[in-house]
Amino acid sequence: MPATVGRRMDRLAPVRRMTRGLDRRTAVRAGVVATVAYAAWLAIGTFGRPYNFFDMKIYHGAVVWWASGHELYDFIAPSTTLGFTYPPFGGLVMLPMALVPVEVAGWLNALASIAALALVLAALLRPIVDRLGWPLWFTVGIATPMAVAIEPGRETLGYGQVNLLLFALVMADLVGLRWRARRGTRFDPSDGPLRRFVFGGVWAGAGIGLATAVKLTPALFIAYLVITRQWRAAATAVGTAVGVTLAGFVLVGTESRTYFGGVLWQTERVGAADMTPNQSLAGLLARLYDSIETPGLLWLSFSVLVLALGLSRAASARGDGDELTAFTLVGLTGNVISPISWSHHLVWVIPAIIVLADAAVRRREASRGLMPRAGQAPPYGGLPGVNGLRPPIWYPTLTGLRHGVAAVGLYLLFLVSPIWPYEHQLPEVSHYQDGLFGALMENSLALALIVLVAALPWRPGAEPAFYADRLGRTAPAYARR
Repeated sequence: MPATVGRRMDRLAPVRRMTRGLDRRTAVRAGVVATVAYAAWLAIGTFGRPYNFFDMKIYHGAVVWWASGHELYDFIAPSTTLGFTYPPFGGLVMLPMALVPVEVAGWLNALASIAALALVLAALLRPIVDRLGWPLWFTVGIATPMAVAIEPGRETLGYGQVNLLLFALVMADLVGLRWRARRGTRFDPSDGPLRRFVFGGVWAGAGIGLATAVKLTPALFIAYLVITRQWRAAATAVGTAVGVTLAGFVLVGTESRTYFGGVLWQTERVGAADMTPNQSLAGLLARLYDSIETPGLLWLSFSVLVLALGLSRAASARGDGDELTAFTLVGLTGNVISPISWSHHLVWVIPAIIVLADAAVRRREASRGLMPRAGQAPPYGGLPGVNGLRPPIWYPTLTGLRHGVAAVGLYLLFLVSPIWPYEHQLPEVSHYQDGLFGALMENSLALALIVLVAALPWRPGAEPAFYADRLGRTAPAYARR
């Protein structure tokens, strides 16, 4: 009997050693995640600004004012000239904040925003980490604090803004399109109606519609859906936005008429165009002209050019099977052409960094001649059976280097955010007070956005939204070759 027990214990020894190895590996990874989170906290303290939920105080004060029987758009925050600028539906969504103190509302918004960001990153990184064999929790655990630390993340949380929540709504539609392309019209007979609705992605477009009803700039995604002939998603987005807006007229008709009849067109309610945190094309031109106002005709001309460029490149990215890059280009284009794009609006640099980093990895994998598994797109991004497998090259170390450098450089730019040391305000101080270098630094984020719209690469076959069936049919034959 003792010998039998000893043999059984010997058989279990490799399992115990593997378990101990996994435990150590998990502990090390958890330590890395904690270290990155702490480093992100230090970076926010170093490169960020003093935050006190400034915008949240305006929203909270406005809904408290509204709940007490006053007109929503008559509210002006104490010691400022700022009032509530969102559509009435946004006010209805924020109305429950009137029940809690402003600090509680700010922290609840911050926690919800971080959770939404983590979910978005999990969805965006899942195809990449599955290909590379990395643990998803570990990758998202590192990516989330890194994304929070850069300018749009920390400004959104520190000011009590809603940009990350709106970002999550739009990216939910990307997930819906991905699921719908994956499932197509084929369903398991055992699937119930709710499962078919959720995982069939038939709701894709609702997130864009809701985001548009809260803040009008996501409406550019509806134009993208129309241009790319994603009719069902476009109709869902339009129907959701219109339905929610009409519901606002029914529930709060006075506020709706006030907003769409006047407040919407009062651009002075949000601040002067030349203010440093306005990193849109309009802000860039106002500062270059050293003027409080944007030169209107010049801005309109360049905006039309950027709009055409951004939407055409987004359509091409989708046509080559990269829906993530297409969405990113649309979001970046919206940031550029909007009259006001505060630095906390620029959340679309987060997926841009992911796209650049993945492009670098894919090109390096391709240079080493790595074969994809059955059902996967080749690592360099070509479609199985279309481009074939590229042979290995003799300088793999340099392959993808420019994309990797661009990803790191873009992240560091938005981490350091050099606009603040060179912040100026007319008429007291000229935007050229610190010379050409100071002017470049004050406009650096806006310039980076324009470069991204013009040059962000896409990854053919990475997100084959509309020919997933074709990819599935050709991949096995490709793998056999």
